[in-house]
Amino acid sequence: MNRKLLNEELGRKTTIEYKKAKKNPVVIVLDNIRSALNVGSVFRSSDAFLVEKIYLCGLTAMPPNKEISKTALGATKSVDWEYVEDTMEAVKKLQNENYTVIGIEQVEQKVMLQNFVPEKGKRYAFVFGHEVKGVNQAVVDACNFCIEIPQWGHKHSLNIAVSTGVILWHTVSHLISD
Repeated sequence: MNRKLLNEELGRKTTIEYKKAKKNPVVIVLDNIRSALNVGSVFRSSDAFLVEKIYLCGLTAMPPNKEISKTALGATKSVDWEYVEDTMEAVKKLQNENYTVIGIEQVEQKVMLQNFVPEKGKRYAFVFGHEVKGVNQAVVDACNFCIEIPQWGHKHSLNIAVSTGVILWHTVSHLISD
């Protein structure tokens, strides 16, 4: 029988411990995400994977926000974030700081996720776009390249929060492996 672990057995960091912890070299850029619930979920996943920072761009909701809080479950206090009105400004800033900026989008010259092998010592910024329109084309053009998450169903569309979790798990699992 497998006994469920109690919360106090999980080794969770306090907010102060999280702030002091060495982060994974990963940044998230949200390009005009209309759902505050999705934004909250991205905060929560970013906390789980020790992401450096989230850039909230354009019409993306910002904390404090009731719907963000509902799904973030306190992660807005642990994960650093910044609002930048223009997504292109955030992308250019990150590229100037030697991040490889990667759009998560279905494009002609994409790299399929299973073929993306993050390299230790590199810094990555992942751009996620509007739930219906995706990442703005000008932002796609500015990215170093784009990754597509393979899908085999009818929709060929994942929720932004789910996509973020998939990308973060894939990236961080490669970066922390021996």
